[in-house]
Amino acid sequence: MTIYLIANIDIEDRERYAQYEAGFMDIFARFDGRMLAVDEQQTVLEGAPAPTRSVLIEFPDEAAARAWYESPEYQALAAHRFASSTGSVTIIQGLGP
Repeated sequence: MTIYLIANIDIEDRERYAQYEAGFMDIFARFDGRMLAVDEQQTVLEGAPAPTRSVLIEFPDEAAARAWYESPEYQALAAHRFASSTGSVTIIQGLGP
């Protein structure tokens, strides 16, 4: 079943975050994910103010999403994100066929 990964990130150090961005697609391309949206101009209809950046990614299943997220290559790169931002990453299930 298709799943979606939603990341809401508040970027605190753009220079360090740029190191994360520079290596992201090279690693991401090795997995079965598809970038659906990256937005820094979100419109909040309800709730807290929008984070600096929201990202929506699609994977064919949870195993593929976890293979990417838990890979040693991604975790090494994510150290730059962890050091330069705060946020949340959530997996949600698609509705299926």
